[in-house]
Amino acid sequence: MQYFVGFVSILLLFPQRSRNEALCPKRCVCDSTKSVQCYSISAVPLGIPLDVRKLNLGHNNIKELKKSGYAGLEALEEIILSSCGIEAIESNTFKSQCNLKVLDLVKNKLKHVPRALPQSLEILKLGNNRIQVLHDSHLEGLKKLRVLDLQNNLLSIIRPSSLSSLVRLEVLYLNGNNIESISGPFRLPRLSRLNLENNKLSFIQSNAFNFLHTIQVLSLSGNQLVKVPQDLPPTLLSLNLDQNQIRGLKGRDINHLKMLSHLSLSYNRLSSIECDLSLPNLTILQLSGNQIKIIPCKLPAGLEKLDCSHNLIQEVTISGLSGLGQLKHLFLENNVIHHIEAGALKNCVKLTDLALEQNRLTAIPLGLPETLVRLDLKGNNIAFISEEEVKNLQKLQMLNLRNNSLSSLSKAAVDLLSRLRRVYLDGNPWNCSCDLLKVERLLLARQVEIPSGLCSEASRSQQEYKKISVTPLTGCQDDMEKTAEGGKDERKMDKDNEPIETEDYYDYD
Repeated sequence: MQYFVGFVSILLLFPQRSRNEALCPKRCVCDSTKSVQCYSISAVPLGIPLDVRKLNLGHNNIKELKKSGYAGLEALEEIILSSCGIEAIESNTFKSQCNLKVLDLVKNKLKHVPRALPQSLEILKLGNNRIQVLHDSHLEGLKKLRVLDLQNNLLSIIRPSSLSSLVRLEVLYLNGNNIESISGPFRLPRLSRLNLENNKLSFIQSNAFNFLHTIQVLSLSGNQLVKVPQDLPPTLLSLNLDQNQIRGLKGRDINHLKMLSHLSLSYNRLSSIECDLSLPNLTILQLSGNQIKIIPCKLPAGLEKLDCSHNLIQEVTISGLSGLGQLKHLFLENNVIHHIEAGALKNCVKLTDLALEQNRLTAIPLGLPETLVRLDLKGNNIAFISEEEVKNLQKLQMLNLRNNSLSSLSKAAVDLLSRLRRVYLDGNPWNCSCDLLKVERLLLARQVEIPSGLCSEASRSQQEYKKISVTPLTGCQDDMEKTAEGGKDERKMDKDNEPIETEDYYDYD
């Protein structure tokens, strides 16, 4: 009798063991890490192992979630339900998942935040839905939540009080909504990143960020702001105000941001920037796409990247760039620069990238720093290159001279560019003489890449080809072969010592 009772007990336990360890629902994959992923389903499948920790049901066709679908799955730590077309979630659907840390509901058709979410949640992703309102009760009790993603919904107003219970929140995405106003201050003591990009904010109350004592990254790009918000948190490391309607930048707006390292104000309506910005830790300043006529003076000495492209700058002077000894990347393309004072960049002793394309220069600026690795002069009016202009550029690896007015190229000048790896020469009215072909052969022998060639028909438009001057090339061959041999020897001598520079901010093509 004792053995019979034991046998019956084993039989009673067997179905439970089968569900936990042996069975896996149809159209699902169950692995040893207690993870389950299902495909081509329209509802949460029955028979999911009770000890599953990660359940991936993303990219299916599930219109509604019911509480019964997750009954007994109390070990779940992560649920992925992205891109399922979900329109409704029954109240308390996830209430029994007391260990749930991550809930991903991105790219569905939800109009409301699910109710009665488990208090164990640390990451909640609700981006790309149709949520219009955020009530105080929606996120109540989520005291462990660290990341909240509400981007690309239909929110028009944010009441910070609806977020006040999120005492451990570190990252908040509200970008891509229709937010027109923020009613009151955010009270999120641990928030480090706040994204409000691409909304409809035209004004932000001065106290909106007063209680964000740990915030480091704030993005307000793509709004309708006409001035820099007041009383920005002094803890900021990065501030993005791109694509607004800001007309001026004054020291009083930002000089208290002593920790700021990245400031971006591209594509606004800036016509002036106050001198002597007191930002001792600023390393990146982006001002492209404005109406600036002169480079801002007395910029922070620690600046490493300055982008003033797509403005109305006419000239570059020594005083404009003085004190920028740490500058590595300078972008001045698409301005109306016709003059660069000789030695204007002499104090930029670490400069490696200089973009001057699409300006009105007639010559390569004199006194460029010897540290330059990449120089872009495409789309200017340069007609001649002298030895004096390039004598310092012995570390130059990339040179763009496309679409200028060059007809010849001095071998002596090219010889000075001993580290050159790539040069863009197409779009010029070349006089294809023996001398020019010798220079081309020399460059090729040194393994310098010349995209589209130099005197090849492919390197010019049909109109340019009609204007080209082609000298009879009979007798050039022997000289070119000698030039090529010399180039190979020179290249061999420099090859072992040539630095490898992989960082590239331009798209030369």
